[in-house]
Amino acid sequence: MPASEPRAGATEAEAGPRTGRTVPGPRTGVAALSPCYQVVAALALAVIAVGACVHLLMVFLTLTPSNTVTKRHGEAIEDWVYPEFEQNWKLFAPNPLQQNIAVQVRAEVRMPDGGVLTTGWTDLSAQDGAAIDGNPAPSHTQQNELRRAWDFFASTHGADNRAIGMRGSLSEQYLRRIVVMRLYRSDPASREGVIQRVQVRSSTTNVQPPPWSRERVSDKPVYRLLPWWSVTSDEAAGGVR
Repeated sequence: MPASEPRAGATEAEAGPRTGRTVPGPRTGVAALSPCYQVVAALALAVIAVGACVHLLMVFLTLTPSNTVTKRHGEAIEDWVYPEFEQNWKLFAPNPLQQNIAVQVRAEVRMPDGGVLTTGWTDLSAQDGAAIDGNPAPSHTQQNELRRAWDFFASTHGADNRAIGMRGSLSEQYLRRIVVMRLYRSDPASREGVIQRVQVRSSTTNVQPPPWSRERVSDKPVYRLLPWWSVTSDEAAGGVR
């Protein structure tokens, strides 16, 4: 019998077994790229892999007990992890925060005519909340800078606002510089003059229980008033504007 011929319209893959030839399929993925782009893709993957390994190592070192590596390179490890990748157990806390704490500030401003003006209270936390509300990707500064500064101050001072640790003066300086900088940005009177002194207070309000709960808590804010702080010469001259 004569050998059968491939039917009309048959693909090369179908005709291949009869002729002894194989046709490779189309390349996919990285193999489909040109050699130049393959090199670029390989380098990108290598960088991502190295970055992931470094991050996992840093997080691991922050969770391990004190050892030789953490003692020698502890500052570098904390700079990597905090505050962008902070590790804590708040996700699993049985008692979540039940209060809203707002940081507010007022200032004594020396005006161009030589007079001194005391501004009203500016709610800096409300400004951060307005910037975050509706923003799909709020900055880390908007979310945490002021909040962490206040937490730092509260953890290094007693109820009488006296420092209880060696880092008390540092926390005061940090909080003062933040509020002065924010006033120069947002308060019209501060922009016109030079800030001489600032006073900070916190306003703590209980989070109200849901409507179906029988629990009743006060909705009146409780204030913690700090003493007036003199602004240093470099800050008063606009060093933090």
